[in-house]
Amino acid sequence: MIALCTLLVLFAFFSIFGKRFCTADTMINLVESSYYIICMALGMTFIIATGGIDLSIGTVGMCGAIVGGVAYNVWGFPMWAALLMIIATTTLFGALNGFLVAYCKLPAFVATMGVMMISQGVGYIISKVQTMRFPIISEPDGWFKRVFFKSLNGFPMGIIYVVILFLVAAFLLRYTKLGKYACAIGSNKEATRLSGVNTKRWELSVYVVSGIFTGFAGLFYAATYTSVLPGSGSGMEMQAVAAVVIGGTSLAGGFGTIVGTLIGVFIMNVLKNGLMTVGLQQQWQVFFTGIAVLLAVLLDIYKTSKDGRTKC
Repeated sequence: MIALCTLLVLFAFFSIFGKRFCTADTMINLVESSYYIICMALGMTFIIATGGIDLSIGTVGMCGAIVGGVAYNVWGFPMWAALLMIIATTTLFGALNGFLVAYCKLPAFVATMGVMMISQGVGYIISKVQTMRFPIISEPDGWFKRVFFKSLNGFPMGIIYVVILFLVAAFLLRYTKLGKYACAIGSNKEATRLSGVNTKRWELSVYVVSGIFTGFAGLFYAATYTSVLPGSGSGMEMQAVAAVVIGGTSLAGGFGTIVGTLIGVFIMNVLKNGLMTVGLQQQWQVFFTGIAVLLAVLLDIYKTSKDGRTKC
């Protein structure tokens, strides 16, 4: 509720004081620029609910897009197969993260930082340090842009898929063993293990699910921006973490909220677009986003200390 109220206040403020903020074009741009971060943040919610973190999803998502681009431009794959390669690549990296964290018992910070570097290297090697370009909407294989980004009449098609992914993530977190065990592991991993839950398997599954969502992030990025640079993606994971934390998921683990994560993404994007309409440049956008993250973490610490436990 705090995150939702914050979003409404920011929206009202920029609508009043910003120049051309509350217009149809601005709103569509705000949503379209959120697709890939929303997908990353949805997957990150499951990981943070376990008390972990994934520093690799930004570079992994872009590596997936690079592999898909190479599959289409160099290996001669049809477009649909190239798109599947994006998701397959990120899913494999998610499984690698999960294996290192769950079975090799590496700290999530260290394991995912290593995978972040590996995925950057794979992107460089596969592409031979060449920018990969996806077809534009007017080209023969530009159908994927019409399907995943924008239709011929200008309707933002990505909204449909983002809503579907949001509903899937919300269902998984709230109504399935994956979500329940993710929260349980984040609340007390040892107690969960002693109660008969195979914590290694479910922790691995959380990272695999995050890898799948990251694959859709890479797909949406390719559909939105057409060109993908090898080695790019650093920093996107911080945007995803910030959105999850601002939305109310506890960094200590044990609790997650998909609705909050979605609100967190839009808080960040409203800040980014709104500050531009009042004349503040990018450095101020980063500054205020950092302030929002710090306030969200301080609020989480206050709530946790007040309750005396982490809720699930």
